[in-house]
Amino acid sequence: MIKKRFVLQIHIFVVEKLEQVVWGKKKYPNKPKSSNVGVQNTTEIKRCVSIIFPYLCVLEEQVLSSRFLFRSVTFWVAANSVQPPWGFVYLFIFPLQEEGIVKEIDISHHVKEGFEKADPSQFELLKVLGQGSYGKVFLVRKIKGSDAGQLYAMKVLKKATLKVRDRVRSKMERDILAEVNHPFIVKLHYAFQTEGKLYLILDFLRGGDLFTRLSKEVMFTEEDVKFYLAELALALDHLHGLGIIYRDLKPENILLDEEGHIKITDFGLSKEAIDHDKRAYSFCGTIEYMAPEVVNRRGHTQSADWWSFGVLMFEMLTGSLPFQGKDRKETMALILKAKLGMPQFLSIEAQSLLRALFKRNPSNRLGAGFDGVEEIKRHPFFVTIDWNKLYRKEIKPPFKPAVGRPEDTFHFDPEFTSRTPTDSPGVPPSANAHHLFRGFSFVASNLVQEPAQQDVHKITVHPIVQQLHGNNIHFTDGYEIKEDIGIGSYSVCKRCVHKATETEFAVKIIDKSKRDPSEEIEILLRYGQHPNIITLKDVYDDGKFVYLVMELMRGGELLDRILRQKCFSEREASAVLCTITKTVDYLHSQGVVHRDLKPSNILYMDESGNPDSIRICDFGFAKQLRAENGLLMTPCYTANFVAPEVLKRQGYDAACDIWSLGILLYTMLAGFTPFANGPDDTPEEILARIGSGKYALTGGNWDSVSDTAKDIVSKMLHVDPHQRLTAVQVLRHPWIVNREYLSQNQLSRQDVHLVKGAMAATYFALNRAPQAPRLEPVLSSNLAQRRGMKRLTSTRL
Repeated sequence: MIKKRFVLQIHIFVVEKLEQVVWGKKKYPNKPKSSNVGVQNTTEIKRCVSIIFPYLCVLEEQVLSSRFLFRSVTFWVAANSVQPPWGFVYLFIFPLQEEGIVKEIDISHHVKEGFEKADPSQFELLKVLGQGSYGKVFLVRKIKGSDAGQLYAMKVLKKATLKVRDRVRSKMERDILAEVNHPFIVKLHYAFQTEGKLYLILDFLRGGDLFTRLSKEVMFTEEDVKFYLAELALALDHLHGLGIIYRDLKPENILLDEEGHIKITDFGLSKEAIDHDKRAYSFCGTIEYMAPEVVNRRGHTQSADWWSFGVLMFEMLTGSLPFQGKDRKETMALILKAKLGMPQFLSIEAQSLLRALFKRNPSNRLGAGFDGVEEIKRHPFFVTIDWNKLYRKEIKPPFKPAVGRPEDTFHFDPEFTSRTPTDSPGVPPSANAHHLFRGFSFVASNLVQEPAQQDVHKITVHPIVQQLHGNNIHFTDGYEIKEDIGIGSYSVCKRCVHKATETEFAVKIIDKSKRDPSEEIEILLRYGQHPNIITLKDVYDDGKFVYLVMELMRGGELLDRILRQKCFSEREASAVLCTITKTVDYLHSQGVVHRDLKPSNILYMDESGNPDSIRICDFGFAKQLRAENGLLMTPCYTANFVAPEVLKRQGYDAACDIWSLGILLYTMLAGFTPFANGPDDTPEEILARIGSGKYALTGGNWDSVSDTAKDIVSKMLHVDPHQRLTAVQVLRHPWIVNREYLSQNQLSRQDVHLVKGAMAATYFALNRAPQAPRLEPVLSSNLAQRRGMKRLTSTRL
C-alpha cells in the first residue's frame, strides 16, 4: 500500500505540474491562448503520463524530484506544443537513461566471440528445486557442449508474468552475476532467453542455506561464526569494489557448498549506485535486515550492507533478531529509534564489533570509511583470521553439510523436489519482448578453457533420492535384488542391479523396528565423499525397511585379500595402515567414531589391491558427537563447552577405533590374531587375554619384522585407552613416515579360514550382549541379611 500510494502521488503531481504549464505560467510567453487548447493538451499529457506510469513504478527513486519532472515537462511544452505525445515519453525517459538511472534496461550483449551459446535444449531437467509466481528453479544437467555432464541450477523466469520492476531486477541480477567472479559468490555460467522466458544457469549448491541448516543441526560458537562472517565480508567487499550494493543480505541468500564454504546468491534486489553521491533510494530487501537509511528512504550507500552484516552476526550469535516488532510498522520504528540491549554472554570483541556496525549514521558505521572492509578486517573480533588463506579456501569450515551424490537434493523442500520437472511453454509478454531483454544472453568465459568435471557422471543413475520422510517410491521399482552379500543382526546386504542402467550396486536393507538408521545415513551423506569411505548412492524407505544403495565392493574384504595374496610385505602393510588411519583421523577430526572397525568392514573397491581402493564400510554403530539437545557440535564447540564425561566417552570410542586398527596391523604382520587362536576359543578366554594386554611379539614373522613395527603395534594395543596412540600419532610414527626403508620380504601367515575364524571370534566376544545376572530373592542378599540382624538386635534391646 505504501508503494502504490507513493507512485500515485507522483502520478498526480506530474499531471498537476503539466496542467500548470499548459494553463499559462508567465514565464512561458508561447503558451496557448485558447482554454480549449489547454484542456486538449492537458488530456494528451494525462494520456502520456498513463503511458509512462509503469516506468514510474520501476524507478521509485527520489531523483524523480519536482525539479527534474518540471525541467523535462517544460522543455517539451516550451519547445514544441504540438509535438506528438510520444515525444514527451522520449524526452521523459531518455534523460533518465543518460543520467544512469535506468541504464539496466539496455544491456549490452555479453556472449564472447569463440564461445558457444546455450539454449534450453542443452539441459536435461532433473528436479524442481523451487517454484514461485515468477517461474521455477530446476536442477539440470548439461547434455551438450564442452561441459556436458555438469550439474547446474537453472532459474527460469516467465516474461509474461514479470512486472516491469521484476524485469529490470532480473536483468540487473544477470548483469551483476556476469560481472562477478569470486569464491564466495554464486557463479553465473550462462544466460539466455526464448520468446517467452529468461534463463539463468547458476552454480548448484547442495548444502542448503547456512543458517537454517545450522540452527537445526549444529551447536556453534563465536569462533565458528567468525569463519562465516569473514567469508561473507570478503564477498561483500568484492561487490562493493564493483560499485554494487547487495541490499538483500538475509539467511536464505547464503548457501553452503559441499565442503561447507559459503556463497551468496540472489541478486535481484542488488543495485549499482545511481547518483553522484553513490546512493540508491529504493525501499527493498527484508525489513528486519534493513539499515535505518533504507527504512527512511534518505538514500543509502554500500554502508547499508554492513548494517545487515551486523544483523546476521547478532542472529547467529544469539539466535534472535536485534530489531523485530509485532508487525512491519513496529519493526521499522525499532530500527530507526530503539536502543539495542547487548547480550552480556558475548565476548567483548563481539560486542564491540556489533556496536560499530549498528551505527544509525551510516557515515560513522564500521566499513563505511575510506578503508572500507579493511576497517572490519582490523577489528579485534577477526584477529585470528588469516584473510589470504581464507580467500584461497585453505581454512577448514567448522561444519560439513550432509550431501550425497552431486545430483542429490536432500536439503531442498520435498514439496518441490517430488514434482515432475517440466518447463512449460512461455507466452511472450509482448511483440517487443525480445527487444526489451536484448543483451540477456551470456556464456562464462572459462567454460571452454576448463575441462568438464564429469567423472562422477560415468554412472548415469537417475536421481531418486529423497529425504527419509515422504518418500513413497518402492525400491523394487528401480532395482532388481540379487544374492546375499552379508547378513547382520539388524540388516542384510545384497547385490542389486539398477534396472534403467544395468549398473550393479550393493543394497543394505535395515529393519527399522530393530535399529534407527538415521545416524548412519547422515554420516554417509556428510562424509561419504571421502575417497576411502563407501559412497551412498540412493536411499529408500517403505515404512518397514530402509534401503541404502551403495557402491559395490568388488575387491572383497581387505584381510581376506591380504591373507590370500602370494606376496605381502611389511612395507605393504604400512601403506595399507596409512590409508585406513588417514580416513579414521578424518572421521575423528569431524567428531565421528566408527566403533566397529573390524576387518570385515574394510573392503577393496576393485580387484587392483591398491591401497587407494580401500573403503571403510558399515557405519551402523558409528556416532557423531552431539550435545544433550541432539544438535551436532563443531570441533570448536566440543573443545570449549562439552562436559568432561562426554569428551571422555568420545575419547574412549576413538581409542577403540585405534585398538581395532592395532588388531588388524598385528594380524597383517604376524599372520594370525593376537588374542584368539581359532574360531573355537570361548568369549571368556578371549576377553581374559584382551584384559591382560598380553600378546606375543616374538617368534614367527616377529623375528624378521622391524622394531618400529613392534613399537607401533604395542602402542596401538595398549590396554589403557588413555595411553593408546591417537590417529594423528599413528600417522606420525616412524613406521609410517619412513615406509620406504621397510622390508619387502614376504610375510608368512596361517590358514585363511583359521585366521578369519579367530578374528570373528574376537569381535563376537567384544560385541556380544553382556549376560544378565541370575537374580535371587532380595532377602537372600548379604545387605538384607546384615540389616535383618541389626533389626533383630535392636528388638532384643
